[in-house]
Amino acid sequence: MDEKDEVKKPGNENTEEAAGKMDEGKSETDTQEYEKICCVCHRPESQTGAMFSMPGDLYVCHDCLQKVFDSVMGKGVDLSKIDWSKVSFTPAMGMPFLNGNFPGMEVPKTQQLKKKKKNAEPEFAWKDVPAPHRIKAQLDDFVIGQEKAKKVVSVAVYNHYKRVCAEEMRQSKTADADDGVQIEKSNILMIGPTGSGKTFLVKTLARLLDVPLAIADATSLTESGYIGDDIESVVSKLLSVAGNDVEKAEHGIIFIDEIDKIAKKQQMTSRDVSGESVQQELLKLLEGSVVKVPVGSNQKNALTPTATVNTDNILFICGGAFPDLEEIIRRRLMEKSSMGFGAVLRDSFDSGQGVLSQVTNEDLRRFGMIPEFLGRLPVVVTLEKLTQDMMVRILREPKNAILRQYQKLLAMDEVRLLFDEDALEWIASEAMKRETGARALRAIMEEFMLDIMYEIPKDPNIGSVVITRAYLEKKGGPLIEMRTGG
Repeated sequence: MDEKDEVKKPGNENTEEAAGKMDEGKSETDTQEYEKICCVCHRPESQTGAMFSMPGDLYVCHDCLQKVFDSVMGKGVDLSKIDWSKVSFTPAMGMPFLNGNFPGMEVPKTQQLKKKKKNAEPEFAWKDVPAPHRIKAQLDDFVIGQEKAKKVVSVAVYNHYKRVCAEEMRQSKTADADDGVQIEKSNILMIGPTGSGKTFLVKTLARLLDVPLAIADATSLTESGYIGDDIESVVSKLLSVAGNDVEKAEHGIIFIDEIDKIAKKQQMTSRDVSGESVQQELLKLLEGSVVKVPVGSNQKNALTPTATVNTDNILFICGGAFPDLEEIIRRRLMEKSSMGFGAVLRDSFDSGQGVLSQVTNEDLRRFGMIPEFLGRLPVVVTLEKLTQDMMVRILREPKNAILRQYQKLLAMDEVRLLFDEDALEWIASEAMKRETGARALRAIMEEFMLDIMYEIPKDPNIGSVVITRAYLEKKGGPLIEMRTGG
């Protein structure tokens, strides 16, 4: 009895020291926020109990280690020939006790782990979401044009987060009455030419709402089991942006860009692992499901901890340029054109203005999107192609306009930067020729502002610089004014 007490008592002390050693080197915030996960069975510490720690912050639970021990025993290892006095099962190794029927050893009971503290931040509330007209007013400060798109997105986002709050109240039974009405999810499909502002609109929206946003590229996604990112990697990115806070990530936004690149290939005899198969696997995420995603990595393996995320309250926004879609729409409209007074002329579809706004699911199916995928994106938003006047407005009107950014950079050198109206018109016209949308404005500005940003800091007497059209056309130089004396 005394011998058992002597062995059992140090064992319990060692187990407590082991738990302390496993947490050694971690901050208080880390130990409260993260939970150890077995690298073999992926179960958290709250389910398995104390774990065996290995180099590289890897952990193995007692059950998995016991299975390894049992497999060794099954191979006929003679334990009688082992000198157990030289084998250390002390917590200095971070090893929990195993059921090896060692003489004088007793397996301690599983320790009751501390419950993780709940996040002190307030839960997501409907009152935190501004009304649609306020969302659009804030978008107007940063996004030029695209009035219809901003209006549709504002209403869709507002209704989505009302749905999230209504579902949370229903589950917590805090609503006044449960009438059985469940609001369906409304994901968004954005269609517009390159550089029309799809990604910028979503980024601005996420920043205004203060919710985590993950941007994924559909071109890197492949069917599970093939080289490339798995479908769940888009949720893993959102979890990373949310600081591995599952609750915060479940209220975020995922923007999948280049969605048109996963269209079904029309003439393909082999398996379409990066086209139709990706659309099929995206269905469960868009509809809303519970998925297990790797934490801190895009690839699942036995050594990567995982987290369970419910995508039911995540807003999915898919965007793409959909080249040649206008031609599909134009062909459909011309088939329905007729002759006679009041008939729609075929020539009216040649300009291309407003053709994209008449897109239907039939056109998207002909493009290569499967019906099941389109059914989970009920809100379709089309963005207009930018005109030259819109380009000029983009240069100077938004709060973070390109001109204001350069003016701020030179203001740090105490130099004023001005642009002639003709210079702005020239920049806009050159951007239209490059056919890359608003992205061309930044490229042109970087090209012509290089010498200005290099030469101005040389002379501290320069007070202001005026960019003229002659300088942009390389027929002259900028107008420079020196500081006045005194």
